[in-house]
Amino acid sequence: MSHARRPYLSLVVIGLVIAALIAVVLWFKPTSSDRQSENMQTTTTDSEILNDSSSAVVAENVADNGNTRFVTGLENLPRSLQGTDVDGEIIIDENRQLVVTEGLRRLFDYFLSALGEEDEATIHARVESYIRSVTPEPAASQAIGLYHQYVAYLKAIPEIQKRYGTLQLQATQNGELDLNMVMQQKQDVARLRQQYFDDQTIQAFFGSEDEYDDYNIEMMRIEQNSQLSTAQKQAAQEDYVSRLPDGAIKTNIEQQVNMAKLMQRSKQMKARGATPEELYNMRRELVGAPAATRLAKLDAEDADFDQRFTQYQVQKQQLLTQNPDNVQTQINQLEQQLFSETERKRLTGYAALKQETSQ
Repeated sequence: MSHARRPYLSLVVIGLVIAALIAVVLWFKPTSSDRQSENMQTTTTDSEILNDSSSAVVAENVADNGNTRFVTGLENLPRSLQGTDVDGEIIIDENRQLVVTEGLRRLFDYFLSALGEEDEATIHARVESYIRSVTPEPAASQAIGLYHQYVAYLKAIPEIQKRYGTLQLQATQNGELDLNMVMQQKQDVARLRQQYFDDQTIQAFFGSEDEYDDYNIEMMRIEQNSQLSTAQKQAAQEDYVSRLPDGAIKTNIEQQVNMAKLMQRSKQMKARGATPEELYNMRRELVGAPAATRLAKLDAEDADFDQRFTQYQVQKQQLLTQNPDNVQTQINQLEQQLFSETERKRLTGYAALKQETSQ
C-alpha cells in the first residue's frame, strides 16, 4: 500500500486553494517511478536502506535520556505510515551536493504527516536518521538543515492566518471571495518564504503549487467579472490557459478543462437525444480516442443498468401491490436476479437520483 496525497489537486475549488496558502499543509503521495537520476546525479530511496548486513539492527530503537534514536528512521513507524513507501526523493550531484527538488519537500511532508501520532522531537529524529542513512555528506547535512528551515516556515504560517482570519471573513457583501485580500495574503506568504529559503528552494518547493494557485485565482477573477457574458468569461479563461508556459502543469490544466467541457457537452447532447456515434466523436475531439472508447463503454453499462432498474421498479411495485406475507423476501430475490452484489448497493441512491431528476 502506498501513502497517498491529493495531488495537485487539479481544478480544486478556490476555497481549498486559498486554504492551502494559510494552513500548515502536510501532503504526500505515492510514487512508483524509478528515482535513480541520470547525468551524474544520484537519487537515494528507501529501497537502498535495508540490506542483509543491516537488517538485524533496523528493527531496534535505542532510548537515551528520553529521546528515541533510530538507525534508518523507519523503525516502528506510526500506524498511518505502516505499510507505506517513503514518498519523495533525495538527489545529489556529482560533488555530493544536495539538489533541491519538490520531491525533497514531499519527503519532509511524508514524515511530518504523522504529527499527532508522534511528538515533534521523534519525527525530527526520524527524518535526520533517514537522511543520514541514505545520503552522503555534505548533502546529508544540507538536507537536514533545510528540513529544519521548512519546519520553522510551517510554524510561522499560522501568524499570517491570524492576520487575515478565516475564509468566511474574506467574502465580499455578495458572498464572493475577496480576491484582493487573497492576493495580499499570498504576497505575505511569499515574503515569509524569502525569510527562510533562497530563490532556488522556493521555486523547487512551491513553484508548481503557486502556478495552480495563480490559475485558480484568475479563473475566479474572471468568473466574478460582472461585465462579461458567460461566453466572454469562457473565452477569457481559455485565453489564460493558452498563454500558460508549456509543461506538465499546462497539460494537466488543459486535460481537466477538457473534462469539464466533456461533462457539460455530454449532458447537453444526451438531453437532446444524441446518438452514441455523435457522443463518441465529441469526446474523441476533447479527450482522445482511448478515453472516448472507455466513456462509450460506461454509457452502455449505465444504459443496461438503467433498463434493469426500470424493470426492477415495475416488478417491485407489483409485488408490493399484491402484498403477500413474504413480499420482502421476494423483493430480495428479485434484486439478486437482476443485479450483482456491487450493483445492489447502488439501488437506494439511484432510486433517489431518478426521483430527483424527474421532478
